[in-house]
Amino acid sequence: MSTGNFKQDVHVQLARVGHALASGNRLELLEFVAQGPRSVDELAGMTRLSVANASKHLQELRRAGLVRARKEGLRVFYELAGPDVVGLVAALGRVAETRLAEMEQLVRTYITARDNLEPIPAAELFKRSKLGLVTVLDVRPAKEFAAGHLPGAINVPIEDLGKRLGRFPKGREVIAYCRGPYCLLSVDAVALLRVKGFKARRLQDGFPEWKASGLPVEA
Repeated sequence: MSTGNFKQDVHVQLARVGHALASGNRLELLEFVAQGPRSVDELAGMTRLSVANASKHLQELRRAGLVRARKEGLRVFYELAGPDVVGLVAALGRVAETRLAEMEQLVRTYITARDNLEPIPAAELFKRSKLGLVTVLDVRPAKEFAAGHLPGAINVPIEDLGKRLGRFPKGREVIAYCRGPYCLLSVDAVALLRVKGFKARRLQDGFPEWKASGLPVEA
């Protein structure tokens, strides 16, 4: 409800979005729905929440305009409201890495300590992929790959990668990607590939950021 004071009313609306983001569970749900539409029960399983709790968090995100919902029979599916939401969460991550020592330590421990090579930016990967210079590897689950992926990408879920290394020519660099900048699936994939003698790097971000930037996707 409006107070009649423009500035106060604007800040109240901004605070609604901020409140929706003020939960680790809701940020994790946003990462999952950014890969493609998911039902409430699927999202509950992926986040280890009860269905009731997951539904409550999703409704909070919906009230803030960050996700959309549609009903199919008795099931409700959620998806990201738009690419601007990806940008919002990415900005949150950049600020946290810059301003919070704890966040910087987490990134250093779990990502950069295991992979100190510079990840490849999306625009550079797009150019190199078009020229056939790299093998693009999507290590997300098959359902997420089917909902959308980088052009020409090969899908090998991380748990199957060790058994399917024969698909990759040894002389070509492999670029792995997954759900986003804090997804460890691509870090694990690159570590395994390097141990097996492949030249490998990871994409700087993930599929949602690639799509949000306007680069082409396949489904």
